[in-house]
Amino acid sequence: QVQLVESGGGLVQAGGSLRLSCAASGSIFGFAAMAWHRQAPGKQRELVAEITRSGGTNYADSVKGRFTISRDAAKNTVYLQMNSLKPEDTAVYYCTARRFAGNPAYYDYEGRGTQVTVSS
Repeated sequence: QVQLVESGGGLVQAGGSLRLSCAASGSIFGFAAMAWHRQAPGKQRELVAEITRSGGTNYADSVKGRFTISRDAAKNTVYLQMNSLKPEDTAVYYCTARRFAGNPAYYDYEGRGTQVTVSS
C-alpha cells in the first residue's frame, strides 16, 4: 500500500515562503513522476509542479519562477519550495504520484493534503 504524507503547510503573509514535504512509503523511483496538485475552494484541482523519474520538472505558469520542486531519494521525499507567495496560492496542496508516463497523466496515488493559507 503506497502512502504519501504531506507536511509543511500553514499560514504565511503574502511575499513569504513555505516548504512542503511529501514522504513516500517506498522508493520514489518506483514512480514515473511525483507531483504537487492544489485545490482552492470553488476551483478545480490543478497541477502545480511535477518531477519525473529522470529529474525533469514541469510547472504551472502561475508558479514558474516562484516555486521549485525537488527530491531527496535517500529520504523518499519530494519537496515544494514556495517563495513570493500570493493570496491566490491559498489552497489545499496534495502530493501525488503516477506509476506510468504518458499523456494525459493519470495520478494513481494521493496524500491527504496540507492547507496553505496566504494572507494579504
